[in-house]
Amino acid sequence: MAGRALWCSHGQTDEERLNDGGVSTVSSVEQAKVERSVGALQSCFLNIGEHGSKEPVLEREKHIAYLRRGLKHLPEGFVVLDASRPWLVYWAVHALEILDAKLTDSEASAIIDFLKHCQNPTGGFGGGPGQYSHLAPTYAAVNALVIIGTKEAYDAINRETLQEFLWSMRTEEGSFRMHEGGEVDIRGVYCAVSVARLTNICSEGLFAGTPHWIIRCQSYEGGFSGAPGMEAHGGYTFCGLAALTLLHAHHLCDTPSLLRWAVNRQMRFEGGFQGRTNKLVDGCYSFWQGGLFPILHTLLAQEDAQNLSAEHWMFSQEALQEYLLICCQHSRGGLIDKPGKGPDFYHTCYTLSGMSVAQHFTTTAIHKKCIVGHPSNELVPVHALYNVGVEAAVMASQYFNNLPVPRTKPCKGPEGSGEKGQT
Repeated sequence: MAGRALWCSHGQTDEERLNDGGVSTVSSVEQAKVERSVGALQSCFLNIGEHGSKEPVLEREKHIAYLRRGLKHLPEGFVVLDASRPWLVYWAVHALEILDAKLTDSEASAIIDFLKHCQNPTGGFGGGPGQYSHLAPTYAAVNALVIIGTKEAYDAINRETLQEFLWSMRTEEGSFRMHEGGEVDIRGVYCAVSVARLTNICSEGLFAGTPHWIIRCQSYEGGFSGAPGMEAHGGYTFCGLAALTLLHAHHLCDTPSLLRWAVNRQMRFEGGFQGRTNKLVDGCYSFWQGGLFPILHTLLAQEDAQNLSAEHWMFSQEALQEYLLICCQHSRGGLIDKPGKGPDFYHTCYTLSGMSVAQHFTTTAIHKKCIVGHPSNELVPVHALYNVGVEAAVMASQYFNNLPVPRTKPCKGPEGSGEKGQT
């Protein structure tokens, strides 16, 4: 399907634009504004194409230059992200990985050294050197080190103290606090499960009760919320489904309800995804929502493979790529949320992650490509459960699975019952 001329074919009819039924609201006004911006960019692209046979092109070198600059120097406005510095590293390193841009040895060593200084003696990583350990930057730091993929990077992770940190964040019901005295939500669960699986530190009982807590977060809509009883959201839904799958507890999920919710988050006109019902398109949900479909496909194939496509995920892969290539590339490099926004590492990382998912239909036995635009647009495939490159995830698993699981906590079930818990 590489080079197939589908440019903007999904979103050029009035029927696919917003119809507010004559009742204007704040949401409908904003939606109409976004559609006008997207439509203008699509029309401009098509008009240029009529005279030059243009096809969408990923401005790879501009994005690589943008990311490399940011790894070395950031403007002073980024001081507000001082508690998110491992995230900045992960977003940049992962985006470069997806673009198939290798780090130099000196870049890799500098990143490893920096992340070592973010790791605390009591376990886990803080948002910067000297900051308290927090599950979110711990996830980011571990992923960044896994992407670098050298023995030096792997060994920078203190697995024994990391396991101790996870135990200290665990609650009696199986959920996880983000940090000492911090909030409890589904992000913490996913971060804990992801790093534990990647580094092979899942000791018995660590995740006892966790799947049942996650399921309490599945809402009446079908998606997952941050905590039981709240609204379904794309980022939280990814965290919930990925964590359940990593814990081999996906059977607890109401999968048909989740699938119905997920497919309805792709916007008819724009082609990108929204994060919640009645919200605007946002480039980052290309992964948070798009990344659900490889996981769902795998789970559904275990039940009824005959009724599933052997060539395509259950969303419009072409439409998503069109939105990202035509509407979300910034002229100075980096990718964006939607037209009119500026670039940042976060959106660059997750738009590219989502584009990679849309380009590669990969199952155990099949790998089919769906590249919109020039064949050079092809990105490195990502592992949907961890959001690192497939090769990086496989190499890390091989390395850490050859190491013994640390035993820093007595093996027992929840609340000291002595039962063996879910691992």
